[in-house]
Amino acid sequence: MSVGVLDHFNIRTRKLAESVRFYEEILGLTKGDRPDFTFPGAWLYSEGKPVVHLVDISPTSEPQKPDSGVVHHVAFASRDFSGMKQRLESKGFPFRDRQVPGGAIWQIFVCDPNGVTIELNYDAVAEGSAQTPSLD
Repeated sequence: MSVGVLDHFNIRTRKLAESVRFYEEILGLTKGDRPDFTFPGAWLYSEGKPVVHLVDISPTSEPQKPDSGVVHHVAFASRDFSGMKQRLESKGFPFRDRQVPGGAIWQIFVCDPNGVTIELNYDAVAEGSAQTPSLD
């Protein structure tokens, strides 16, 4: 028996359009098909898989949480470290990067419009000659 791998994460937001824009324009995900739920929202895809589910809570009285609560961050196994750094820099989007001690993993951290920290992990060997991140 196994619980498997992470399928998706869900964000309940009062900032649906801004959140969709972040995941599309900043992280490069693609808005795609979503079941015909009775509540508004959006699904964002990476490599053909809906990995971010957004639920629009603005029509409700549910308060917007200021961040990701007890979940500290959500991480993606990613490719093209230098390409993502260039993308973020070209959009003037704040981020921080680091090299995990030992050097095998490079990371980029960004926050979405809801305060959710997104961690992007890159295999240093596969990245080859990409810009080396800061050591933390």
